[in-house]
Amino acid sequence: MSRFLLPIGFILLIVLLYVGLSLNPREVPSVFINKPAPDFSLPKLEQLDQQVSNKDMLGKVWLFNVWATWCVSCRSEHHTLMALANTGEVPIVGLNYKDENAPAQTWLSQLGNPYIFNAVDAEGRTGIDYGVYGTPETFIIDKKGVIRHKHTGPIYPQQLEQSILPLVRQLKAEQG
Repeated sequence: MSRFLLPIGFILLIVLLYVGLSLNPREVPSVFINKPAPDFSLPKLEQLDQQVSNKDMLGKVWLFNVWATWCVSCRSEHHTLMALANTGEVPIVGLNYKDENAPAQTWLSQLGNPYIFNAVDAEGRTGIDYGVYGTPETFIIDKKGVIRHKHTGPIYPQQLEQSILPLVRQLKAEQG
């Protein structure tokens, strides 16, 4: 009996490796898809004495982009976010994640600010609530405040045109 277990175990290992290698490492499943976005109320980077909340966006389809000045990939996606913001097609809310305020404000003044506002998540608690693995990550949130999509990694024009904007347009067209 034991001489049959080794070949069966080897075959199972090969099947698992094949399945694992066929997966896209950029697609990190999120348990938050089709669930209400976690609530937050945080200081506004642009005016630290004011609080901003995800409730401010109810009734709108919006992108929630988690970024930081120490994130190299965030810098590479910034041009795409600026171009998107200039179209006015969808508002982008920033979550400045585990960062310092002064460098973040400098970054936005030098590179441009694609965000309608930025929430400061200095401790990273809101990021944890959203299941953030790292930066950048972007969530598409519908009019009712439900997370409909999560994009892990930088957004480039191809992802924007092929997956993000079609979903944004679909959600904007929906009643509610």
